[in-house]
Amino acid sequence: MSLSRAMHTLCDDVRAIFRNDPAARNLAEVLIYPGLHAILLYRLSHAIWKRRIPFLPRVISQIARFLTGIEIHPGATIGRGFFIDHGMGVVIGETAEIGNRVMIYQGVTLGGTGKQKGKRHPTLQDDVVIGVGASVLGAIIIGKGARVGGGAVVVKNVPPHSTAVGVPARIVATRDPTTGLARREDLPDPEAEMLRGLRAKVLELEDRLTDLEDATSTHHGEHHLSYDALPDSLWNTLDDNGYEEYNLGAGI
Repeated sequence: MSLSRAMHTLCDDVRAIFRNDPAARNLAEVLIYPGLHAILLYRLSHAIWKRRIPFLPRVISQIARFLTGIEIHPGATIGRGFFIDHGMGVVIGETAEIGNRVMIYQGVTLGGTGKQKGKRHPTLQDDVVIGVGASVLGAIIIGKGARVGGGAVVVKNVPPHSTAVGVPARIVATRDPTTGLARREDLPDPEAEMLRGLRAKVLELEDRLTDLEDATSTHHGEHHLSYDALPDSLWNTLDDNGYEEYNLGAGI
């Protein structure tokens, strides 16, 4: 890479910070961003890696990891205008490919799913955004303009201009790239399903309680005797034994 091209790339990386981070107020602040340090050291190590110089690129990447908490393999391919916000805990694997104007947050992993050789890390096309703590695993493609929600685990391709969330990630919305209007996909709501289940159970218990009350009322109606219906001889027997009331349930 020529010095002129390297400077243009550096300027694009700086502009990406101003474009994506409202906390970036001036150039002095931007120049101390760990994400910028990590990407600059990556670009140096990657240039050396492409010249097949051994060991040194990995040394530079380890220095960057120590200084910034961001680990980028020198073999990864990263386009212009790349922005890592905050950055601590970011890991980008050797065969990862990242397009232009991509933004990722802290804790993101662009990793593999095994020990296979060859292409084993994801490809992020232009204008992709990866949320906090997301893991994008395997030789999959995150399409142009797609977004991955925080904490998601993505193991399948994500179509362009769509949003993926969850574990494992699924598509919940797609956007029109021209108008920017989003169309929501059907998304399961575990909490709503749980509440519906609880309501059905309450209704079932209410029905059973009503049936039980009806059965009890019927039983009492069949076996209850009025005091007025008792013969005088039984009243005399009760008086002789010292009872003041008749209780059918007592076995009399």
